[in-house]
Amino acid sequence: MNKQWLQFIGYKSIRFVTLIGAICVFSFLLVAASPIDPIQAYVGADMMTVGPEQRAKIAEYWGLDQPPLQQFLRWGSAVLQGDFGTSMIYRQPVLDVIGERFLASLALMGTAWVLSGLFGFVLGVVAGMKQGTWVDKVIRWYCYTLASTPTFWLGLLFLIVFSVWLDWFPIGLSVPAGVLVEDVTFVDRIRHLVLPALTLSVLGVANVALHTRQKLVEVLTSDYVLFAKARGEKGWVLFRRHGLRNIAFPAISLQFASFSELFGGAVLAEQVFSYPGLGKTISDAGLRGDIPLLLGIVVFSAVFVFVGNLIADIIYRIVDPRIREGESI
Repeated sequence: MNKQWLQFIGYKSIRFVTLIGAICVFSFLLVAASPIDPIQAYVGADMMTVGPEQRAKIAEYWGLDQPPLQQFLRWGSAVLQGDFGTSMIYRQPVLDVIGERFLASLALMGTAWVLSGLFGFVLGVVAGMKQGTWVDKVIRWYCYTLASTPTFWLGLLFLIVFSVWLDWFPIGLSVPAGVLVEDVTFVDRIRHLVLPALTLSVLGVANVALHTRQKLVEVLTSDYVLFAKARGEKGWVLFRRHGLRNIAFPAISLQFASFSELFGGAVLAEQVFSYPGLGKTISDAGLRGDIPLLLGIVVFSAVFVFVGNLIADIIYRIVDPRIREGESI
């Protein structure tokens, strides 16, 4: 491992530690300043039957009777030991809740991530090869329209068309309601996954397609491609020999760097489709004042996004040596 890679690892490690530390501090401050009373949210409809003594015992049990600074220090020291506390909603360890919900979100985000990358790359290649034609204009119009389309609006539109009008897919959830877990088939899970995954993948096409188109246009106007055209190469043969490699790795890097948009879109999509993943869980935790679960998911999502950006940076350094040379100058 050379000096440049050691510097890169050290720099990323420092950024990771400072990022997580800053997120923990600011997230806790925002939660402490929230108008939602966690005790009232914890008790729910039984608030009228809970007396002051019971309320004080609940606050003492969850550590809510302590000053905010002491609460943060207590929570932070427990996090450093790998203990994110217990969820006030689910009565389970926070890490167990995150692990269970993340598996559902991983299936959704993974499917949408692959589909959006493949379709975006294909559309970008077609638009770049047909630059200036009506095909290019239609694809660009399609991408610009998607880039300005809210996730929840598209999800509601898919629900109305494919679930209500056509009755092709279920309205929500990840499994049929009222069916035991052992009786849920793989086909049932796929049918419940189609619409939320389609929503995320359709919206994720735009960035990859537009970026791929622009890179391909630059490649096709380069000197070595013009020389190849002069030798008689043209069409898709020219693209396969000189364009594919130059645009594939940047598209892959961009796709890894889109983890933050993917996670943010998943939060809205899971709300629309009542999909029991990590996105819906963080919304429920925020609305119901589940402070341990909310902070745990925030930290986990920050790690998730950081890993995606880290993979993108590593791919850039491997593919483009100029980045390493620029850092060593």
